Amino acid sequence: MSHLKALKLANAKPLAAQSDPIQRARDKVVDALAEQKAMAEAKLAGQHYAPTHKVWRKNETGQRVQIEATKRVRQGWFQDAYRKVFFGLRYAGKAIEFVKDKNAIEVGQLEALPSVLDTLIEAVRAGELDAQLTAAAAERGKQLRKAG
Repeated sequence: MSHLKALKLANAKPLAAQSDPIQRARDKVVDALAEQKAMAEAKLAGQHYAPTHKVWRKNETGQRVQIEATKRVRQGWFQDAYRKVFFGLRYAGKAIEFVKDKNAIEVGQLEALPSVLDTLIEAVRAGELDAQLTAAAAERGKQLRKAG
C-alpha cells in the first residue's frame, strides 16, 4: 500500500463525447467545407489536391497494416453553360436547399469561391442551416431503416 500513497489519487471521469446531434452535424459540415476550400485554393494555385487518411489493409503476407491512402473528395462546385460557377452543399446524401427551391450558391468566378466558403462556414457555425441539416439527416435515417 505504500506505493499507492506516493501517487496523487483523484475521482475523475473522462470527457464525454459530443452528444448533441446538431453540433455534431455542424462540425461535420464545417470540416467538409474547409476541405472544399482547400481544394479550391489548390485548384486556383494550379496544384493537385490529394488529401490522405489512414486505412487498414492486408499486406503481402496477409497481415493487417495501417497505411496512408488517398482520400476521395468530390468537388462541390460546378459550372453552368455560361461558365458561371455555382456551389452546392450536400449532407446525408442529399443536396441542401438554402432557401425554398434554391440548392446552389452563385459564385460567379472560381477566384471568389474561397471567400464564399468562408461565409458559408460562418453561417453553419451560427446555426443558420440547422433546420436543413436536421431534415436531411432525418430523411436519410428513414431511407436506411426502410432498406434494412
